[in-house]
Amino acid sequence: MKHFQPICVRETRAAQLLDLTSKEFRDLVSKGALPRPVRVGGFDRWRVSDLEAILNGDAALPSEDIEL
Repeated sequence: MKHFQPICVRETRAAQLLDLTSKEFRDLVSKGALPRPVRVGGFDRWRVSDLEAILNGDAALPSEDIEL
């Protein structure tokens, strides 16, 4: 059986990927430290590649005035 790798995930899974609670994840999104979701068929989803880019240092860092 072939292993399936999602390209986008809902908020709870995105938070789990970063070992955060949903509230911590939402707070970081609202502060601009994490990417905003994309709409897929009327649902908010986060691109796994965007989250990975943050961790890899390939994405722009949030501005210095954001308190994490």
